[in-house]
Amino acid sequence: MIKEMRSYEKVEQYDSETTEALAENYKTIISNLGEDVTREGLEKTPERVAKAMQYLTHGYGLDPLEILKSALFSEDHHQMIVVKDIEVYSMCEHHMLPFFGKAHVAYIPNGKIVGLSKIPRVVDAFARRMQVQERLTDQIKNCIQEALNPLGVAVVIEAQHMCMQMRGIQKQNSVTTTSSFTGAFEKNKTRREFISLISTKLS
Repeated sequence: MIKEMRSYEKVEQYDSETTEALAENYKTIISNLGEDVTREGLEKTPERVAKAMQYLTHGYGLDPLEILKSALFSEDHHQMIVVKDIEVYSMCEHHMLPFFGKAHVAYIPNGKIVGLSKIPRVVDAFARRMQVQERLTDQIKNCIQEALNPLGVAVVIEAQHMCMQMRGIQKQNSVTTTSSFTGAFEKNKTRREFISLISTKLS
């Protein structure tokens, strides 16, 4: 076990030109904020931030629709399928500060189902971009609707926004909830069933 850990090498792949360009910009930003970018603690910060930002926005290089289409299966199942408590990490496009929380996604199949792991992947593909929570909610819903053509799709996102907690109004315990529905979920009975399922905590 110890031998395996010693031989482990972390490999990170980033576009070198993008990293260099971003790092130069971050050097300027840090200097403009009044810091000495040449001191030990900050010397490598511009490159670290450049790589971090590429990772935090890597969703631009992903095709959420193709992610879903890669794992579609024919199945005669017409009951609600729910994937809840999907972790969401995104960047607010207004202040470039994080927002994070949980997404709850459901659909009612219409002859096709999708591999369950693909739904969190789609959530992540859209979340890892410059976003607003409202658009993120709609994008997830629309992508599932287009790929599966189900009887209905429901998406609810609950998130905390650092732009509200660290600056501005500074309300640390506020949570923003957004929802988007199609088809069968526009009916009160189906929507209530979905809300009940995502609100239930399994023991």
